[in-house]
Amino acid sequence: MTTENTTTVSNRRTLRGTVVSTKMQDTITVAVERYVQHPKYKKFMRRTKKYLVHDAGNTAKEGEVVDIRETRPLSKRKRFELVKTK
Repeated sequence: MTTENTTTVSNRRTLRGTVVSTKMQDTITVAVERYVQHPKYKKFMRRTKKYLVHDAGNTAKEGEVVDIRETRPLSKRKRFELVKTK
């Protein structure tokens, strides 16, 4: 019988975005940009989506570039947590 060291492999999404708002307690709003190619015209378009992110201790400031990671649902719209600021 073999004993295996089990390590948790994280398959959570990680995204990079800019902090837009810090007006809530322990929550920040992060805008994540991505480039998508138009299916017919083949032009690349910029798409932006805002995420509510858990920031324990209110460490991030507006305008900072941050990394966020997917986590369990923390509230109705909050499904990401702050990993680190750049």
